[in-house]
Amino acid sequence: MLNVEQLRADTPGTADVVHLNNAGASLMPNVVIDTVMAHLQCETRIGGYEAAAAADARLEDVYASIARLIGAMPDEIAVVENATRAWDMVFYSLPLKLGDIVLTSTTEYAGNFIPYLQLKRRLGIEIVVVENDPGGQICMDDLRRKLQHPRAKLVTLPVIGTNGGPVQPVEAIGKEARQAGAWFLLDACQGIGQLPLDVQKIGCHALTATSRKYLRGPRGMGFLYVERDLCSQLEPAFLDLHAAHLRGPDSFELRNGARRFENWECNIAAKLGMGAAVEYALSIGMDAIWTRIQMLAHALRAQLRDVDGVRLQDVGAIQSGIVTFTCDGIDPDDIKRKLASLPERINVSCSTDTSTMLDMRARGLKSVVRASVHAYNVQDEIDALVYAINEISLRR
Repeated sequence: MLNVEQLRADTPGTADVVHLNNAGASLMPNVVIDTVMAHLQCETRIGGYEAAAAADARLEDVYASIARLIGAMPDEIAVVENATRAWDMVFYSLPLKLGDIVLTSTTEYAGNFIPYLQLKRRLGIEIVVVENDPGGQICMDDLRRKLQHPRAKLVTLPVIGTNGGPVQPVEAIGKEARQAGAWFLLDACQGIGQLPLDVQKIGCHALTATSRKYLRGPRGMGFLYVERDLCSQLEPAFLDLHAAHLRGPDSFELRNGARRFENWECNIAAKLGMGAAVEYALSIGMDAIWTRIQMLAHALRAQLRDVDGVRLQDVGAIQSGIVTFTCDGIDPDDIKRKLASLPERINVSCSTDTSTMLDMRARGLKSVVRASVHAYNVQDEIDALVYAINEISLRR
């Protein structure tokens, strides 16, 4: 059974702030902080290259830890600067060409949608958005229809949108994509560390994720999974002497495995810290973490429904720990600022239509308040948020 008191004791930030911005960046546990600081101190004492060499075995362990977290093999993992770079590295390496169709969802993140538009302009690919079902998640019947097109080459979407929304039925999506012979690229930024994700069950060809969100690792670090068979067929969009090596003055050879998507320079301390975050999550158990997050999010939604003027904006048959809402007559940014100025310092964020334009404009939304719970949050913190929102609403 999950020990919440121990989770909070492991998380020093819980003594200073009511942190409900885990979809932005979670509070790190002591083991992550200590791991990062210990390596930085080692660099200070003996030098950066020397400290990296001393940590070589532990750096290898990071790949094994990530592989265990998602059901992959270590050679299918690349560790990169962030999830955006991970996603770009694999997307721009896919051999898309004129007329090829990229299928995505209304919850697609702008940081991914912009590259679609770039390749539409550069190569002439087509972008097709799959319809939603009545519950708000991707419509499987529409996906099947669209995958029947002979030029449908790629299905790509986030498992959970940055503005909340549903947990997408990724295992069913993966099955349909594979049956149709299309690649499936999954953006797991808001999912990794929040709910169990197994690439074998999902059937995705590639998956990208960040360290700083629900995984509770350092900022400026992320990882990429690429299925072994696909990886051997892809040449990354750009290379260096880590991703490949010179065979002679006029030839080079790509590195085997997913590390061909990395580059030589790396934040070693953050890489070790992300590995510690993965091991911490595994030690607790992803099923236990996900169960508690769902319980807290359900309680928060239930209490917000009773606040006059508050409108929940979440959809989907399965909803995540990201709870989004608006309050009649009050700008979400104002709510965020007022919550942060309280003595208890309540952290939330705002999600705008510049991040998830298709979904939010279709629903007539420009911005929402985003309160995202994690397993270390407690009912008292939810009560504090709801009480504060009620006070703000009464004064509008």
